[in-house]
Amino acid sequence: MTANINIAGAAPTQLKWQGLNWPKHCAVVKKLQVRIAKAVQENRYGKVKALQRLLTTSLSAKVLAVKKVTQNKGRNTPGVDGIIIKSPGEKSALVRQLKRRDYKPKPLRRVYIKKKDGKKLRPLSIPTILDRCQQQLYYFSVNPVSETISDANSYGFRPERNCADAIEQCFIVLSQKHSSRWILEGDIKGCFDNISHEWMLKNICMDKSILKKWLEAGYIETNKLFPTSSGTPQGGIISPCLSNFVLDGIEQLLDNVFGSRRPGINVVRYADDFIITASTKEILEEKIKPLLVKFLHERGLELSSEKTKITPINEGFDFLGQNIRKYPSGKGREKLLIKPSKESVKTFLKKVRTIISKSGSMNQLSLIGILNPIILGWANYHRSIVAKATFDKVDHEIWLKLWRWAKRRHSKKGSKWVLRKYFTTKDLRRYRFSVKDKSKKAIVERSLIKTSDTSIIRHIKIRSEANVFSKQYDEYFEVKRSAKLMNSKTGIKMVISLFKKQGNRCVCCGELITMRHKWIVHLLTSRLNGGDYNIKNLSIIHYKCHRMGFKTKFVYKLPVTLNKSDLIIA
Repeated sequence: MTANINIAGAAPTQLKWQGLNWPKHCAVVKKLQVRIAKAVQENRYGKVKALQRLLTTSLSAKVLAVKKVTQNKGRNTPGVDGIIIKSPGEKSALVRQLKRRDYKPKPLRRVYIKKKDGKKLRPLSIPTILDRCQQQLYYFSVNPVSETISDANSYGFRPERNCADAIEQCFIVLSQKHSSRWILEGDIKGCFDNISHEWMLKNICMDKSILKKWLEAGYIETNKLFPTSSGTPQGGIISPCLSNFVLDGIEQLLDNVFGSRRPGINVVRYADDFIITASTKEILEEKIKPLLVKFLHERGLELSSEKTKITPINEGFDFLGQNIRKYPSGKGREKLLIKPSKESVKTFLKKVRTIISKSGSMNQLSLIGILNPIILGWANYHRSIVAKATFDKVDHEIWLKLWRWAKRRHSKKGSKWVLRKYFTTKDLRRYRFSVKDKSKKAIVERSLIKTSDTSIIRHIKIRSEANVFSKQYDEYFEVKRSAKLMNSKTGIKMVISLFKKQGNRCVCCGELITMRHKWIVHLLTSRLNGGDYNIKNLSIIHYKCHRMGFKTKFVYKLPVTLNKSDLIIA
């Protein structure tokens, strides 16, 4: 880092982007976020605003905001000004433009994408690069507040939470013998487009003048400027966080009416999709639904009449691409099974078939390269539920499509010739769609991934009360991340590399780590001090040393190397 950079102050005139000390900047931002979360817990909102102001004016937050925006997937998507930032000099100049005074956001560029049904269109509003950086900057200050006051069972657009957590919570509240049998499937009509500006300006804890400018920026479509009188634009970095602010409070509302225990009444929410369970249909229709309608009306929202319905558990319902239903299991008993929904399978197969049909003269290696990430992503999404039979069915459908594709390319050849050219037998599996890759020095066989090769692994749900900005959960998230690494191929390779690097010894006590020991992947520099999950910042240590370390602040010892014959990979 250059000598003339002031970490907490404004950006200096000369800023050398390539010389920045990123871990130090991350540590500054995360420490301020922890302080904001703590102030929210103590209801000291005057201090919250002061810390937010300190964060949004710090150089650390500004450079991190620019880094995130200019390195994410949408970095090459311009706003109405057509500007894209690429060079280090342009990034440095962008940091100096992140100021509150005289800031005026430009209108958003409106584009449309197809919804899941393929018929309706979803509007997306794309801010300029400068406005995205400004939103990212204020997101740093708003996210700790949102995370601290969020509903316990809200899982959408929150750090360290995902769809699998929401599905696992559904299993927890519906799987028992005496669990609720009726479910209100809630869906909010045009959630992002209809949120009341007045409610947001009154209730969201952030700089009101900046928020008002974003909400009233308008959008440009077909070279015409359209004003925005309600809603928060889909496509903005801070929009998901703002929508969580608006929808948080449903659980507190039910607590006030039914008590904190709420027997049989549970809420599971992911973004604007949610379910509410109850023991009878009447409770949902006569008590809960009117409360919900009133709650949403105050925020300018309403339930979608098409998608909101009340369903018994024995008929089942679809939620986040999964079908949740209780099936008879004999002797009057029932068993809750969660499977990939028919709509999810249909959409996935349609996408794969379309790619294969439109591949034209594409060679086999290129087709495998396009299909593998799509198949792997879909399989990983459903890997924590009852999906084995569905995976087998999906693999068969994909194989049939590929067989027709291969036969069509060689209509004058026999079936045996086509099989020999495009399919191989590997690991006792017949007819795998594979080809030899001769592009590199060593010839490697590339095969199409089968969804049935994905192991079914039960997802461990995040604790409902866990807060990534609270120091008391720092150890919890580290252990959770360690388990997550071991459930991925990339993570396992990383762990093996760490074992070899350390000579299979704990970097804390220097003793061997063997199969009988409990161990975890530990961060040398903690997450709240700016550490990340780069392999240079990771180490393998005994779990007992890890627990002791949080109490005694141990000093790491240099790893003692062993011979290769002494390595034991846990």
